[in-house]
Amino acid sequence: MATRDFNKLPSIPSYPEMILKAIEALNEENGSNKSSISKHLESTWGGLPQGHKALLNVHLAKMRDSGELVFWKNNYAKRDPNAPPRRGRGRPPKSKDPLPPDTVVSSPKPRGRPPKYPNEPPRPPKVKTRNGSGRPRGRPKKIARSTGGFGGVPIVSVAAGSGRPPKMKAPFTEISV
Repeated sequence: MATRDFNKLPSIPSYPEMILKAIEALNEENGSNKSSISKHLESTWGGLPQGHKALLNVHLAKMRDSGELVFWKNNYAKRDPNAPPRRGRGRPPKSKDPLPPDTVVSSPKPRGRPPKYPNEPPRPPKVKTRNGSGRPRGRPKKIARSTGGFGGVPIVSVAAGSGRPPKMKAPFTEISV
């Protein structure tokens, strides 16, 4: 069994360190894209692991999510320490300012319908008011009517709301040949 001497292997820094050094070394105006960072890492540190591209993707995503890197127009750049933090999508959360010490905080509004008290006098019933036209509100009710049908066959009226009336079939006549 062959033994490896780990002291002779070149020391490779961690991926976040290598990524930050690559972005600094490339010094592109709008940041560096993933392929240019990968090529720089491969040319600078030759002994990268087998799944280098997958590791690079994972570490770039972690650094972007944590705020170390800014991802804009498919490029990664170092965050400017003087820049204001970028606001995410949606409504910002309410500030949680502490209340002054002399403020009395009541319990929140109780849930559900308030209880009825037995000693409370009953409320007077609501009086229905009519609008000025004298007609009742809403759509008028349908009234069933019998109408004349096709070819002198009357269509039997159907109660309102029961759908389409049944189809009337013509009587059969025998044809002699």
